[in-house]
Amino acid sequence: KYTNYKITDADCPYHTNPKANVTKEIFDAFRAEGLWVGPYFSKPDWHNDDYWDPYFPPMDRNVNYDPAAYPDKWESYVQFTQNQILELMSDYGPVDILWLDGGWVRQNSRKDIEAYYHDSSNYSTDGFLKTKLINQDIRMDELVEKARKKQPGLIVVDRAVPGKNQNYLTPENRVPDQALPFPWESCIIAGGSWSWIPNATYMSGREVVHLLVDIVAKGGNLLLNIAPGPEGQWHEGAYEMLQEMGAWMDINSEAIYGTRAIAPYKSGKICFTHKPEGPTYSIYMADESESEMPKEIILSNDLPLNFKKVYLLGFSNPLEFEALESGWRVKIPEEIQTNPPCEYAWVLKFQP
Repeated sequence: KYTNYKITDADCPYHTNPKANVTKEIFDAFRAEGLWVGPYFSKPDWHNDDYWDPYFPPMDRNVNYDPAAYPDKWESYVQFTQNQILELMSDYGPVDILWLDGGWVRQNSRKDIEAYYHDSSNYSTDGFLKTKLINQDIRMDELVEKARKKQPGLIVVDRAVPGKNQNYLTPENRVPDQALPFPWESCIIAGGSWSWIPNATYMSGREVVHLLVDIVAKGGNLLLNIAPGPEGQWHEGAYEMLQEMGAWMDINSEAIYGTRAIAPYKSGKICFTHKPEGPTYSIYMADESESEMPKEIILSNDLPLNFKKVYLLGFSNPLEFEALESGWRVKIPEEIQTNPPCEYAWVLKFQP
């Protein structure tokens, strides 16, 4: 409603198509599959003249004028931003997450700005400032309050802005080295770029399964980015990756969904998850050279186990195990060693 930079604009030939509102079509399709809806919104809008004014040369990704010197212009941008977000909260049905990018568009006090410019780590080796710090206050507290009136229970992710409006952390294209004491979700490019590019190379089935296991074992979620092309299509590599990931999940999803992190989280090539008052899972991540399971899996006393039976997910019979001075030994039957139930990672379930 607040810009003509859209498919539904009268100047766009596609606007007469009954499915021209692509965002609404996508949201409805996700809900029909029982999935949450979470729109991405970029707080900086470089197509808007009230953020990048054509009169001023853009120096970096920030607003290219001083908002304090042009308060009316900045207020126009604040209203534009708030109006767009509230439109998403009003006209597109139930929304679960509001995912805001561009953490440099935020309130910065004079004290914050002075401290930033006096911090030598913000300068390159040749003495130039890496990026400016500007007070770009879009009144986020006010905006979130308005949004939650329209969408009660809305989860807000104001990325890289510490405080009450960053409901969980979003490490980008990386996984923390250890479990974190607060909710988090790694956003990872599955192939090539955030947006569609020709000839993108996607993760292998092994890579994506190991990535998922590593993240979940540390208490996080995986947000896997797969970019559609101009016609809405994916690369064949994306389908192949997801098919392999899905085949693994068909057998092992109970070690992923509804689980929590448990120390020591990971030991060598084995990751751990557990369900409160329920089983603990050890997930053996096979090397590329391992097509067969080992004849035994050793677990140390570092893992607080209280169990009566051990199962291999994908195999119905309980496995033999024995206590060691330093932990536990689980024996893998020979017929399973040569014919494991899945590829890439094998899951032991320790049933209380």
